[in-house]
Amino acid sequence: MFKKILIANRGEIAARMIRACHELGIETVAVFSEADSDALHTRLADEAHLIGPATPGESYLRGDKLVEVAQRTGCEAIHPGYGFLSEAPAFARMVRDAGLVFIGPPAEAIEKMGVKTEARAIMVAAGVPIVPGFQSSTATLDDFAREADNIGYPLMVKAAGGGGGKGIRIVHQPERLTEAIESARREALHAFNDPMIFLEKYIADGRHIEVQILADMHGNVIHLFERECSIQRRHQKIIEETPSPFLSDDVRLQMGEAAVNAARAVNYVNAGTVEFIVDNQMNFYFLEMNTRLQVEHPITEMVTGTDLVNAQIRVAAGQPLHFSQDDLCQRGHAIECRVYAEDPGNHFLPATGPVLRTVEPAGPGIRVDAGVVSGDQVTIHYDPMIAKLIVLADNRADAIRKMDWALAQYVILGLTTNLQFLRDVIQHPVFVVGEATTHFVDDYLSEWEPPETSLSDHVLIAAAIGEMLKQQIAMGGRNGGCNGDQYSPWARTDRFRMGQ
Repeated sequence: MFKKILIANRGEIAARMIRACHELGIETVAVFSEADSDALHTRLADEAHLIGPATPGESYLRGDKLVEVAQRTGCEAIHPGYGFLSEAPAFARMVRDAGLVFIGPPAEAIEKMGVKTEARAIMVAAGVPIVPGFQSSTATLDDFAREADNIGYPLMVKAAGGGGGKGIRIVHQPERLTEAIESARREALHAFNDPMIFLEKYIADGRHIEVQILADMHGNVIHLFERECSIQRRHQKIIEETPSPFLSDDVRLQMGEAAVNAARAVNYVNAGTVEFIVDNQMNFYFLEMNTRLQVEHPITEMVTGTDLVNAQIRVAAGQPLHFSQDDLCQRGHAIECRVYAEDPGNHFLPATGPVLRTVEPAGPGIRVDAGVVSGDQVTIHYDPMIAKLIVLADNRADAIRKMDWALAQYVILGLTTNLQFLRDVIQHPVFVVGEATTHFVDDYLSEWEPPETSLSDHVLIAAAIGEMLKQQIAMGGRNGGCNGDQYSPWARTDRFRMGQ
């Protein structure tokens, strides 16, 4: 087992990985940009090192700096988390060439699955069903128009090297195709430095359902069942659950087997996720493979009792999986809500600023993976996700009720968040009966506005002052206090009364 690991990420996932390492008795090294000098992950790690300015391209995306810090601090491995360099084959090779272990799949597997057009071809050869589409590196606009007519409208124009909802355009009429192709190419070039696009049939009433897989270096490949991720805004997930309320047991089994076949087709090792789109007849089609840990991995952990980060580290250290497919089952129902600093009533515009106060819900079956706490800052430089709220209950109805209660108890002062929006989603009749598809938000909550009972600025200011006084009282107690009692909570108050 490793003795020291560098965590090449930030936010809640960095905190998650640091805690997993500490449970295994592994020391951790955090890295941070100038904007993250006092971020939560830097406080949790055994040591933390500055790697550059706030701009990701000068800090978290500088693989050379990450490797240099890892070597200088005596790390044996690097865990990339998700995002940033987690799916960059060049970084995985750089880590390997430096004599370090990349806690993730081989660079060759990342490369094959990173280009969606190549991934589609590999899946066809592996017998995994794919969405009807068209791909070509030499096609003209006329070629795309002709193939689009063969596929049928609506269809999607997608970036070949894309992810995170970027480089995607939905086209409903032929006269919009050229504009969509050119627009998607521009965005793909900017986001991924690759303008290549392809066409794919748009599944109008589709559900986004993915399968978690794990593979070791000894030929063992298993799946850990599915997660439904149909609740999305701007093609990005905001609520996930498992088991899916839609799948039959037979289709669940078929999707699991297809995901395992997909992993074997590229000699996959470590944790990964195979994403499918499922139509209203339960026909499923391969979308892409995420060659990393997913944001929504906690709900799989909750229902299977498997620590995926722990498993990632053990696999990277060369250990075989200590369980088989037959050992796994789904127990209960788990839901995850992504808590963002954003304004759902204003096109989900990100919010920035200080986090004055956070109070996290707690109780049996409630988990919070947070990236910020009271006193931290949410900046313009990174994704505005504050935390992930996860609940587990015996069944879906109880999980929905528990999530609603947990969201109601979650307090985040100082920033606009999507907490109330999330409550309105899970309370919606279409979600409650399990009939939500990928266009749920557009169909039912596109005109969403916050309730008039939202906290006013005066309440937030009062809460902030209260928090400040609370901290001052605590400091006063530690510095002497009344009657010489250094632990007295009234120490600071006595000074106020004495005019000090």
